[in-house]
Amino acid sequence: MELEDIKKVLIIGAGAMGQQIGFQCAIHGFEIALYDVAQDVLDKALIRLDKLAGGFVAAGKLSQADAKRALDRIEISTDAARAAGDADLVSESVPEDPDLKSRVFAQFNALCPERTVFTTNTSSLLPSMLAEATGRPDRFAAFHFHDIRFTRIVDIMPHPGTAPKTVTLIKAFADKIGQVALVLKKENPGYLFNAMFGELAKAAQTLAAGGVASVEDIDRAWMGVMNAPIGPFGIIDSIGLDTVLKVTDYWAEVLQDPQMKKNADFVRKYVEEGKLGTKIGRGFYEYPNPAFVKPGFIDKKEA
Repeated sequence: MELEDIKKVLIIGAGAMGQQIGFQCAIHGFEIALYDVAQDVLDKALIRLDKLAGGFVAAGKLSQADAKRALDRIEISTDAARAAGDADLVSESVPEDPDLKSRVFAQFNALCPERTVFTTNTSSLLPSMLAEATGRPDRFAAFHFHDIRFTRIVDIMPHPGTAPKTVTLIKAFADKIGQVALVLKKENPGYLFNAMFGELAKAAQTLAAGGVASVEDIDRAWMGVMNAPIGPFGIIDSIGLDTVLKVTDYWAEVLQDPQMKKNADFVRKYVEEGKLGTKIGRGFYEYPNPAFVKPGFIDKKEA
């Protein structure tokens, strides 16, 4: 399959990242099938997609007409067979559970055309862990997005069985949808940014979980010294505390790391209180105007 053959993109998982990936592809003219098992998740996705489009218009990134056209290209569905029909490219964004992802890929391998290229947006897993379940390991790689509101960087991570032409096709597709693709030379947990940020986030969580300092002061330390507009806990809010919890829980169990287990418990308290981050308006901070963007935050003199 060539780039010009890609017309329809199937997004599996209608959470925050599935919404963003689908919208980015729709902006650039692709038809989108946004699939999820739960209708209420899809209903919420439509509301958040409309808000996402409004943010792009307000920021001058899209005209109102172009935003509407992009939204019109997105069709939601709980019908897996209908969503998979004629799909040329799949982007999977279900929770960070390798068994769940494997089951989902096996299901859609039986439903999608033979030509369809499969990709995963996993934050921390390796594509080789899922490749066999896809039924098309040569046409499978990780294609990982960050928050499209703030960056155009995407990661492409093949596994040893990924065909070179598959990497070439995904790279061309990334270019087509206006993203800057970083192609990894080998598999690495967390890609590039996530691997680096993961160490920062772990350190920040360890400090907070150990009662060394408050969330705000830990962010102040990073922001004040690095002259950065956001700290580690602000970034975690944008990623989603539920996503961070799943990743931390998974690796704490795999590595049997006592500190990671304590860090997971620290984040879990927020998740159990419904504080999931920017996507619902509250996490470590309250949105849309978190404390760290207000004048005087670094000096602890904010209003």
